Amino acid sequence: MTNTPRKPGFYVAAFATALALVVVLLGAYTRLTHAGLGCPDWPGCYGFIHVPSSEAQLAHAEQHFPEAPVEAQKGWNEMIHRYFAGTLGLLIAGLAVHALLRRGRDGQPLRLPLLLLGVVIAQAAFGMWTVTLKLWPQVVTAHLLGGFTTLSLLFLLALRLSGAVQPLQRAGAPRRLAAFALALVVLQIALGGWVSSNYAAVACIDLPMCHGQWWPQMDFANGFHLTQHIGPNYLGGQLDSDARTAIHMTHRMGAFCVVAVLLVLAWRMQRVGLIYPTALMLLALSLQVGLGISNVLLHLPLPVAVAHNGGGACLLLGLVLVNYRLRAPVSVAKVAAAGRARALPALERPVAYPSQG
Repeated sequence: MTNTPRKPGFYVAAFATALALVVVLLGAYTRLTHAGLGCPDWPGCYGFIHVPSSEAQLAHAEQHFPEAPVEAQKGWNEMIHRYFAGTLGLLIAGLAVHALLRRGRDGQPLRLPLLLLGVVIAQAAFGMWTVTLKLWPQVVTAHLLGGFTTLSLLFLLALRLSGAVQPLQRAGAPRRLAAFALALVVLQIALGGWVSSNYAAVACIDLPMCHGQWWPQMDFANGFHLTQHIGPNYLGGQLDSDARTAIHMTHRMGAFCVVAVLLVLAWRMQRVGLIYPTALMLLALSLQVGLGISNVLLHLPLPVAVAHNGGGACLLLGLVLVNYRLRAPVSVAKVAAAGRARALPALERPVAYPSQG
């Protein structure tokens, strides 16, 4: 930690990070309450900016969307998620404009806010396709990953603007292992999204076995068939039991891999003095494992399932922090290279000896 002054935009980035976490949780709540199609159109709801409630509005909805009767609770779940996501998009647009106006001053990041703007625009498109393609699992999973990407990039931007968190300038830091752990956690989150979008969370309701077997009947080919047909309504899922079991068991195996790698990373990190980030990472890991086990044993209670999504987000942010602290500082590398460049000619110069006679 340092006392470097915060850069302009830090508080907005920090608030946007917190809001992005709320949006991730609201998205999970929307999926888990089967409200993804609570509004059959986008960006409105039955042609309105809110869920229709009056007799005239309900008649309009019935006339234009006869195949999708109004369910007010599901509609509001979806629209509240959209309201929060839209607010987040406006904040990110403001951060991008701010970065453009201050480019080249005070070390203000430029590429990161612009990347965030691109990601949130893509997220809006995925949000639309989630509805228009009727919860097609590929799009739902991509939308979930986009939300986690937005959250991670905002957190990284807040770290860069904070001036308080600096990279660790120490030899022996496990940078490659940390990067691998981050990639593994992202893959596990993607598997979790695939579990959710294919409604495979309760495909196994016992632990540590599944259906009373260590290796139950599974259909990996259909479970991970990534070109499912566009057109059917995927609310509730279209896969059979064996395919859902394959997805669920793959997510479990991924969890074992994540735990093993993060424990090794934690051991390596504490050896180089990163005690606080290590403790945070292990806390998030323990919480996530406990929530995952509870989801199975308690048959996916809504609060626990939503918290499991939040735990995944916290674990991801912990890995982003770890990688930020461990990354090779460019400035240090340049200084070291410059030092070697200055020292080399002195070594190559011939030694001058005193003249004799």
